[in-house]
Amino acid sequence: MNAKLLLKTLFLIAILFLLVLMGMYNNEQVSLSMPKWILPKKQIQPAAIMYFGFFGIGVLTGTILTAGGKKGASKTNKVEK
Repeated sequence: MNAKLLLKTLFLIAILFLLVLMGMYNNEQVSLSMPKWILPKKQIQPAAIMYFGFFGIGVLTGTILTAGGKKGASKTNKVEK
């Protein structure tokens, strides 16, 4: 197994563990307000749901930003070998 993949997997498990802890200990109601054209009504949810939503948006954003970045580099490496 690749050491880099193992470290990334352990890091992801640690982050998910922290997300579970936040959900268990932050069950108070919180509110989220945005401009009317984005979110017309104030959202009132448990804090854990808000944390989970923001985490999901962050993971999705990171995936989109890093997707497909090494297409040209792999062709260059094959030619040099």
